Amino acid sequence: MTMLLKDVMFLDGSMDSARSGDILIEDGKISSVEKAGSLIGDDVVDGKGRMAVLPGFVNCHTHAAMSLLRGLGEERPLKEWLEEQIWPVEANLNPERIYWGTRSALMEMASSGTTCFGDMYFEMDKVAEAAKACGMRAGICRGIVGDDESKIEESLALADRYKDDPMVTVQMGPHAPYTVPLDAMKKIASSAKDNGMSVHLHYLEAEWELGYLKDEFGTGAMEYLEKTGLCDVSGLILAHCVWFPEDGLSDLSRVPATVVHNPGSNLKLGSGVAPVSSMLSKGVSVALGTDGAASNNRLDMWGELRTATLIHKGVLRDPSIVTAKEILDGATYKGYRALGFEKAGLIREGWKADLVLVDLDGPNYIGVNEDNLGVFLVYAGSSSDVAGTMVDGSWIYINGEFPGQDEEEVLSNARKARAELIRR
Repeated sequence: MTMLLKDVMFLDGSMDSARSGDILIEDGKISSVEKAGSLIGDDVVDGKGRMAVLPGFVNCHTHAAMSLLRGLGEERPLKEWLEEQIWPVEANLNPERIYWGTRSALMEMASSGTTCFGDMYFEMDKVAEAAKACGMRAGICRGIVGDDESKIEESLALADRYKDDPMVTVQMGPHAPYTVPLDAMKKIASSAKDNGMSVHLHYLEAEWELGYLKDEFGTGAMEYLEKTGLCDVSGLILAHCVWFPEDGLSDLSRVPATVVHNPGSNLKLGSGVAPVSSMLSKGVSVALGTDGAASNNRLDMWGELRTATLIHKGVLRDPSIVTAKEILDGATYKGYRALGFEKAGLIREGWKADLVLVDLDGPNYIGVNEDNLGVFLVYAGSSSDVAGTMVDGSWIYINGEFPGQDEEEVLSNARKARAELIRR
């Protein structure tokens, strides 16, 4: 059974301009890309030149089940927000609540074009189960706080369980330097290195964290990564890096690391603006994420695309920096690569058919063409333009519906879980 996306404009982060043509999908992969009208398929979606196809978005750093905590502790600083509002409620989470909170979050993501997400939370087997029920790819890590070796063992068991699963990758997930003792961080890094695992952590999200590294460990930003052995793991995912010193970015670029830019969450929590323009110019890999719905409060990658391009232009007073092309690449290919998924995030023959179908018939796309599609999508587009979201060649969202899912069941159980959390 083949699927043909006929007469569409397609674009990925490696392309300077879009192309028009046909895309044939077979066995979960893009089997052929040719000029419009040259391919045939069993199931045909005719774009008639008014549909765009992009690689699926990767929400590279989030906490999906925090969709149940949305709206709590609003407009407070990060540390106060976490310690006084979020952590006490999280203590009442259980596997079932995390499952349904994740299911509802993935519906929200799928409807806006996300095909893969990087999640750090609890009960990660339930998160993986939710991802499979939705049909979405997931990079998962069990959040580790304190010096608890059982959580390292739990992470290793999780990695072993999903080692042959094409839909799930597993990372080590130390929460942050300020919640994980130095010796514990070293153990996590060593274990990750020995087992070929990446490490995903929050890093320098708030300004005070730089002082914490100096006072507690006698290090700067780069020195901490070196001292703990995090520089030596196979892959390092650094969420935020709002306060990573610019003079250390050249050194960071030589490490197999990806910074996940979360502009919406960083702005809302008053954390600041990450030096993404300098990161890109120094060769640091930058992906994109929303963070959790409790801090953003959206799980909409379109909002992050637009914010990520605009905020840096405004702060640095330079309209030429942090381009639409760079951010599209970060929101797709760079995210897949960071989470360990190969041959995903570009529209190429033999690559995974994780795609987003975008309706270009709206008034916001008048004037769109192959040369300007990227800037139209980033600056004028929105999640309301998404007609379909495909993972592994199958629709997980199409024409307002979620094939294979009972939307009311998911939302009803998520509402119940939220009510139970807030009542306590």
